[in-house]
Amino acid sequence: MLPADKNPPCPDCAPAPVVPTPALARRDFIRVLGTAAAVAVTGLTPLQKARAARAEKQAQAEALVFELYKSLSSDQRKKLVRAWDHGVTSGTGTPARLLTHNAADGKSKIGEEYNKKQIELLDRIFRAIANGDEGYRQLSRDGRFDASNDFENIGALIYGEAVEGQKFSLVFCGHHLTTRCDGNSEQSVAFGGPLYYGHTPNGYAKTNVFSKQTRAATELLGALDADQKKTAVLPGRWADEHGGVKVPKKGAKVPGLAYSDMSKEQQELTQKVMAEVIAPYRKEDGAEVLEIIKANGGMEKLSMAFYEEDKRNAKEPWSYWRLEGPGFVWSFRSLPHVHAFVNVTSKFD
Repeated sequence: MLPADKNPPCPDCAPAPVVPTPALARRDFIRVLGTAAAVAVTGLTPLQKARAARAEKQAQAEALVFELYKSLSSDQRKKLVRAWDHGVTSGTGTPARLLTHNAADGKSKIGEEYNKKQIELLDRIFRAIANGDEGYRQLSRDGRFDASNDFENIGALIYGEAVEGQKFSLVFCGHHLTTRCDGNSEQSVAFGGPLYYGHTPNGYAKTNVFSKQTRAATELLGALDADQKKTAVLPGRWADEHGGVKVPKKGAKVPGLAYSDMSKEQQELTQKVMAEVIAPYRKEDGAEVLEIIKANGGMEKLSMAFYEEDKRNAKEPWSYWRLEGPGFVWSFRSLPHVHAFVNVTSKFD
């Protein structure tokens, strides 16, 4: 857990208009899971092909990061640029670039540390790593950035050297937010590292921008029979994972109902959950998630578990769920409001 000052309170958000969430079409979901992405590259594995396609598509965002880095003054670099391996002591521990945060990390608030032109660049970068206007609406929580209140109150730090051919990661941190733009510098890891996202309203409420993710999971739960629910529905207490989202190793037994033990209809509903949760992020990042799942053994290796935490009711049947398997964790809390921690990798310790 982060220190208390890094976890500000979550005030109720004002009601916001509900806009339909664009999701990866099921035919595209099946295509990515079943075959390599259609990329004009030969001699590469499907995962390598997906990364090559992503690198080509994401060039816009990464080019903007290069432009931002070049524009930094020497004083700004001292404050806003950290070494690639910052935070790692004697080769142990988690690099700071891979931690998640619930507020601007250190003195990195965009509105205080960057000039007007740089703020415009940062805004363009943030929009470029979202899946269009709807993806931006969700990642920005209707443009309010939750308790951060606006874009200029979140933080932005650069790890490494943001120039062609070097490793770098631009990390955005704010209330209920950690996301990155890293130009594939983090090998075998989706999204450039673990994600954190959330929104203050109750996850079952339509005013929550991630409510479709809640509804997709609830629909899956409703499709399970009584015996399956005995396996899938478990007691448990939610714990935030800012210290590191640990993924199961290959062969590890994970709790919940295995995808391989689901009916065809239930598997399709699980695919719908997956499509909804990756929908806010640029399609290339979503495709890489699916390719990593495939490289780690496929959806058949994943299991879905619903946690009641306290006595629940028919309208709000679960408090949080975890979809996990080798190299994959998507942990989503809906009550009392949304917190989600994500880690997707084909690299195992």
